[in-house]
Amino acid sequence: MAEDVGFVGVGRMGGRMARRLIEAGYKLTIYDTSDAAVRPLTEMGALAVDSPAAVGSACEIVLTSLPTPQVVQAAALGPNGISDGKRVKILVDMSTTGATYARRIAEGLKAKGIVAVDAPVSGGLAGAEKGTLAVMVSGPEEIVPRLRPVLEVLGKVFVVGKEPGLGQTMKLLNNLLSATALAISSEAVVMGVKAGLDAQQILDVINAGTGRNSATADKFPGFVLPRTFNAGFAIGLFNKDIRLCLEEADALGVPMIVGTAVRQLMAITQAYEGYDADITEIVKPVERWAGVEVRGKMG
Repeated sequence: MAEDVGFVGVGRMGGRMARRLIEAGYKLTIYDTSDAAVRPLTEMGALAVDSPAAVGSACEIVLTSLPTPQVVQAAALGPNGISDGKRVKILVDMSTTGATYARRIAEGLKAKGIVAVDAPVSGGLAGAEKGTLAVMVSGPEEIVPRLRPVLEVLGKVFVVGKEPGLGQTMKLLNNLLSATALAISSEAVVMGVKAGLDAQQILDVINAGTGRNSATADKFPGFVLPRTFNAGFAIGLFNKDIRLCLEEADALGVPMIVGTAVRQLMAITQAYEGYDADITEIVKPVERWAGVEVRGKMG
């Protein structure tokens, strides 16, 4: 029989993951600051409570999916936070916080007898919807078997380490590569369009050759050419992730020459288009400077 699970943060990503858990037979206790995010899940049978602490009092396992490291820390360790709950024994953070915050939160939880597991995810809204996320788990060996049935509802589980923060580091590496593909593909495709090539044909050729990447294969044909720009992840959050990656690289003494340039373009996009602009809108400043637009025939 599936055990009770708590979920704090049931917004765009968390809500989709929570829905899958309910459909898999888990009894969910949830908390979110948005009534609109909570309502569809309570209609499916989830129990909504009024604080993270109340979630921690209802369940031994609590998952979190929250937007920033500071929000995760507050939800975990702040007043009326999860760690104030009476039952919670394991906190699984599926947010992207970076290793420094993961270790800090783990230390705070350890003092209260709670085990911290970082398990950030990759795969976007579609992956959360379909249960095909990559789940990057780092935590004590003896805890993983208990968590695996829960996490496998959400996607493919990769146990990447035992120490707090290693899952976060893995996620940041993934996001650095994803952001770099998006940034350099924007420059390459805009250059081709400026030179007189057809945008769709540029992608067809690249995707048949060695330049193929996640941006040319998925994001450009899905969200840039049709000009929908609705991949579902905010440029401000992506910018945060790359900043965390660069900070971690600096602490490790690893140069990030290309990564720094990628973050500059992301920061420029955020300044032009706004914090909530979609990540695929990173092409827009490059288009603006070049004086062209990347469009498909239906865009």
